Amino acid sequence: MKKIKIGISTCLLGEPVRYDGQHKLDSFLRDTLGEYVDYVRSCPEVEVGLSTPREAMHLAGDPESPRLVTVKTNEDLTDRMTVWSQKRVRELESENLCGYIFKSKSPSCGMERVKIYSEKGMAAKTGVGIFAAAYMAHFPLHPVEEEGRLHDPGLRENFIERIFTFQRWRDMLAEGRKLGSLVTFHAQHKYLLHAHSETHARQMGKIVAGATELPLTERFAQYETLLLKAMALKATRSKHVNVLQHMLGYFKKDLTADEKQEVLELLEQYAAGTLPLIVPVTLINHYVRKYAKSYLADQFYLHPHPIELQLRNHG
Repeated sequence: MKKIKIGISTCLLGEPVRYDGQHKLDSFLRDTLGEYVDYVRSCPEVEVGLSTPREAMHLAGDPESPRLVTVKTNEDLTDRMTVWSQKRVRELESENLCGYIFKSKSPSCGMERVKIYSEKGMAAKTGVGIFAAAYMAHFPLHPVEEEGRLHDPGLRENFIERIFTFQRWRDMLAEGRKLGSLVTFHAQHKYLLHAHSETHARQMGKIVAGATELPLTERFAQYETLLLKAMALKATRSKHVNVLQHMLGYFKKDLTADEKQEVLELLEQYAAGTLPLIVPVTLINHYVRKYAKSYLADQFYLHPHPIELQLRNHG
């Protein structure tokens, strides 16, 4: 797979573009995830023409339509930022991004819980940064996250699974919209989809099987919408256990009673939170190779992202 192109707030890569002339380097994003992605960076405040350093700003006023104003001089930059944001998201259409990582708490880039100040100076954490809001409105199904939320292992794994899946989808589309390609894609992602949403997976299966008489272009469009919606739903321990139990069924003629019991015990320990997901997955992968289960070997559930990212090693 080629590198995945995603957007990112410039300061998170160590560039000193913040209002105080500093940066907010996130080493995982730059050095670890950066091995697998190409970043398209933006700093809205710099790109609307503001200097570095500059006067700090925040969101203020009506929580339904807050204004972006500077903290000391109360200069209103809302229209300037809004016009730039709308222009920027249109430009990003040509980049074919698979997602975006925003700077948390920023009045321009915060994805959620950005402070909005009332006339009395009271702050409510109910806002969204102006550029982040424009991006999410323009690309409503794209995977998006903030660097702060990505410190949570579960949210990090989910976001990265989403961008890798989106890239595989884009790679498949690049070879042409062929029904056979869609069938193969769905088959290879069956268990990954079930780990996120069985409901969506069943709906997608009907589209692939041609349960409705749709033109091929429309079939692909509906499938993509459901794919991105399904992957946005976080996989849970119970969903993972269910998927791995289904996979275990492929070995009923191969495993001894003790080997099967070992897998079941590991699944129980994972379900109880005493083992990370990588443990039962590694054992299943071992049996897939040992007993040459080609259908399971092709399942992206067993290798949805590079093992070097260690995303399934958390408890």
